Amino acid sequence: MTKEKRLSDDVADSILSMITIEKRFKAGDKLPNENELSEELGVSRTTLREAIRILAAGNVVEIQRGRGTFVKENFEENTLDELSVLTSAKMNADDLYEMRLIFEPEAAYYATLRATESELQRIISIGENIEQLILEDKDRTLEEQAFHRSIAKATHNDFMNKLMPVIQEAIDKGVTLSKKKKAASEDTVTDHRILMNFMKSRNAEGARNAMRIHILHAIERLGLEKTE
Repeated sequence: MTKEKRLSDDVADSILSMITIEKRFKAGDKLPNENELSEELGVSRTTLREAIRILAAGNVVEIQRGRGTFVKENFEENTLDELSVLTSAKMNADDLYEMRLIFEPEAAYYATLRATESELQRIISIGENIEQLILEDKDRTLEEQAFHRSIAKATHNDFMNKLMPVIQEAIDKGVTLSKKKKAASEDTVTDHRILMNFMKSRNAEGARNAMRIHILHAIERLGLEKTE
């Protein structure tokens, strides 16, 4: 029961992130049907229903009989008090990428050790989607957000998840800047492949180093190096 409860809490958090971080669903939007959403999240419909009930109790979504589940019309995203100054401030891209360099290599390390098989498959699937979008020269902002959020979530560390608004802002800026720099996008494809291979083989140290190199490549290609 405890394990099931934890899983449903995690799923509720994932759906909340889709609304508040990935911005996939706005107030009034209908969520995907049970089959689609449970398959995407890699959980049973029973677990998904419990997660939806958690969100409904928190006034995030409402269940309309015969119609589906909708984000509440009056839903307002709750900001994290601890990070309110950071998330509301207009931080420069170099500061944001420095934050990524501090936290994300460790996130990759612990995610590689702790990710469930379904979490790992989700990370790999999103990474492959990003590669395809880059090759097709299409916008990948939402997928990049989902990729790094999924890694953070797989650490099973609540504080790491609370840092995601800062990391997401850095990713948004990085994707925008990289559209003008082909080399940065090419590096992303290569770096993601290396990172995913280490994660697949459960090589945590390799994943940590791969993430660090990935962010350092981005800093260099985007011209975000700080002066000493």
